[in-house]
Amino acid sequence: MATKLSKDGLSVTKDGGGDFFINFNVLKRASLTLRALNHPLRKRILAFVEEKKKITVTEIYVKLKIEQSVASQHLAILRKAEIVKTTREGKFMWYTPNKKRLEAIAKLIDNLAQPE
Repeated sequence: MATKLSKDGLSVTKDGGGDFFINFNVLKRASLTLRALNHPLRKRILAFVEEKKKITVTEIYVKLKIEQSVASQHLAILRKAEIVKTTREGKFMWYTPNKKRLEAIAKLIDNLAQPE
């Protein structure tokens, strides 16, 4: 097996053929997504959003008994990772789970956890 490191990623050539490339920018984004999901408070927030299907930040911080700023910061991380979606209705910002993204993440995690 041969490897070649560049500033953009790692190229690997298997002896029996079959090349692949690990893009470091994509790896960083994937890592941030998994870290976004693996935080205890964000897990609770996501579970609550999933339970309610559509919810405001006010409902989240009141239910979870946390500061509004804390809820907003964690929701911003979930939003950046595209784990939740937002829609604005008047002065309210509504949060909903991004089912398609969560399904893709679940499949990825299952694949990573499988032994070779």
